[in-house]
Amino acid sequence: MFLPEDWLEITLLVLGGVILVFGLLKLLYVPLAISFELLEGKRRRNNRWTLLDEKPLVSIVVPAFNESVVVANCVHSIIEAQYPHKEIILVDDGSTDDTATVMAAFASEHSEVRALKQKNAGKGAALNAGAALASGDVLVFVDADSLFLTDTIENMLRGFNHEKVGAVCGDDRPVNLDSVQTRLLTVISHIGTGLVRRSLTIMRCLPIVSGNSGAFRRDVLEKTGPFNTDTVGEDLELTWRVHKAGYRVNFAPRALVYAESPSTIRGLWKQRVRWARGLLQTTAMHRGMVGNLRYRVFGAFLAFNTITMVIIPMIQLLVLLLLPAALLTGSNPLPTSVWQTIGWLGLITTVVLAVISIGLNSAWSDLRHLWTLPIWPIYSVFVALTMASALYMQAARRPSVWNKLERTGVVSVNHPGHAARTSA
Repeated sequence: MFLPEDWLEITLLVLGGVILVFGLLKLLYVPLAISFELLEGKRRRNNRWTLLDEKPLVSIVVPAFNESVVVANCVHSIIEAQYPHKEIILVDDGSTDDTATVMAAFASEHSEVRALKQKNAGKGAALNAGAALASGDVLVFVDADSLFLTDTIENMLRGFNHEKVGAVCGDDRPVNLDSVQTRLLTVISHIGTGLVRRSLTIMRCLPIVSGNSGAFRRDVLEKTGPFNTDTVGEDLELTWRVHKAGYRVNFAPRALVYAESPSTIRGLWKQRVRWARGLLQTTAMHRGMVGNLRYRVFGAFLAFNTITMVIIPMIQLLVLLLLPAALLTGSNPLPTSVWQTIGWLGLITTVVLAVISIGLNSAWSDLRHLWTLPIWPIYSVFVALTMASALYMQAARRPSVWNKLERTGVVSVNHPGHAARTSA
């Protein structure tokens, strides 16, 4: 087969163009996120109805496996939350440390706390066990390292602002700002959570209720069924079923939940591979929804999401593999000046998005972490590699395991019940 002499350069230009186009489409998140804030502000000023007005009983379910380092802080913060109509269900999933003992102590001291111990069966099974024991009209599922603010539950309930809203996702932010990596992840969370989730709520296609800050109406869960125990992305998969059942999913940016981010490269790798496998498994389970306009804009978004989250990372890796060959053949697609390099890496756009996102979250103090953004291109390649690893593991049918993080107990924010070691 005859190929033109400059085929490599043409290939790189086409692949780069594809990456650029989908990257530019994501800039639409900005006006959508701003629209979200304007509409929410108007709703608050007009004192519109939310589920908080009805003061429903809220069940907070906390699954845990070997979480003795952090679970006490988590439960303290939930107890101190000012919403009175709540119960706390603690589920120990066969821990081999003191997690069950800590949970039992809370249950004996606080009437609103119940503790359950089961054999190790995985996170999905632990969540389902807690949900079966709960009696609330709204079920909130959080990880054992989560830290609530006093108004987290109330703000979560405010997210249920329409009868068709079946689930609400809070804003989860890193709590351990003790390393370059976690400071970078803080900035990334403002963009990926604060900015993107606002815009996707406006579009009615928010695809995930985060596992450490999510609320579901009980009647909706009765229609969707329990968490799927055959995937490591149980939160993502259940959210897709909420959409499938005809309900909306909202983002509640003021329902803050702080949790540990991976503080090591190994921990970050394991977490991101698990997230990638969860996406691949969920997409396979619900492939009939992807691009299916029966589900309206959500179906169309799933097609876009599959391209940007699965295909684009593979294109990025392919470009990186082809670049050395292009250089060896005398073609130089790389930028030749400092400003060209900054533009080529997308750093200017990233800084602008980060500032806008931090502003939307009114978290101006986090601007002090912007110096970590030059690492973003390396992080982007890292994430692409985790998707490649996840694709391989799925193709090889590797077992799905709950690769929970090793907790440090480092807390860099003030919160109710603060008892852990702190870091500035």
